[in-house]
Amino acid sequence: MIKGLMHLMHLDLYTWAVIIGVLAGFATRMLLLRTDYRQYPTYPHGHVIHLSLGLIAAGMGAVAVPALLDRNYTAITFLALAAQQFREVRNMERETMSKLDHMELVPRGASYIEGIAMVFEGRNYLVIFSSFITSLAVVIIHHWYGGVIAGLVMIFVASRLRTGRFLREIAEIRLGTLRWEGANLFVDDIHLMNVGLKKDRERIGQHGVGVVVQPLSADSVITLANMGQRQAILHDVSATLGVYRDTGEAGLVPIAKRKLEDGRLGILVLPQEKDEHKIIDAVGRVPVLESAVRMPTETLHHINSSDRRGWS
Repeated sequence: MIKGLMHLMHLDLYTWAVIIGVLAGFATRMLLLRTDYRQYPTYPHGHVIHLSLGLIAAGMGAVAVPALLDRNYTAITFLALAAQQFREVRNMERETMSKLDHMELVPRGASYIEGIAMVFEGRNYLVIFSSFITSLAVVIIHHWYGGVIAGLVMIFVASRLRTGRFLREIAEIRLGTLRWEGANLFVDDIHLMNVGLKKDRERIGQHGVGVVVQPLSADSVITLANMGQRQAILHDVSATLGVYRDTGEAGLVPIAKRKLEDGRLGILVLPQEKDEHKIIDAVGRVPVLESAVRMPTETLHHINSSDRRGWS
């Protein structure tokens, strides 16, 4: 065993670069693979698939440095092929989740699914970048500990990029009062829907909870207007706290409607667990979808700056 360790310590520089690079890239993928309240991926085989792809990505990023330094430029071709394969992974995730979405009582919606698929693709590129930088650090510093330091830095950077913005960062979330005007259901002053059956009105009154989401800026008003963002809110709350409904219950549908005058969202949720604090927390932890983000104020700022500089 001692001889084996001594032999290991006398590996050449490029071998150390590949080993440390692969370990850093794989550790990055393990850090980024997390099962959370969105319930995906929850299956052991799902973990195996993503960790295997992460190991492949780490290997490609780590091997690329010695290959390029030896002027073997075909490594660029392999990286391009890897990018194409990871794009296929994104398509696979999109198709899988779209099929599973039909089985949900409150579906995720196309925008949410596309966002999750995009994240899986992007994380594989992040693994390649992490292993590439780590491998390059070993070669530049001429010692394995340089790669260890670079790997730890890349893992830290990856942990910072793991999560995006949450709804609580762009809006104020509070409970609202559900009330009826005849058959019309309101949360505070926001009209939600018309419920015709008395039985459904009674069950909504018993199990429903009203939530009001107040946007904090002009940009967040546009973001909350996105239909995909609203569906993501309804799905996440239902996935976290359960939902009081079944198939064929057309009157028991969680819904989010917009107050046109000020952009507030009025939300009706039907949680299985009627804990108001948990509901507020669940709504606040809904991710802001990249496809829903709009920044009209920043666009206007750039237009005004261009006008002042005389640009056309």
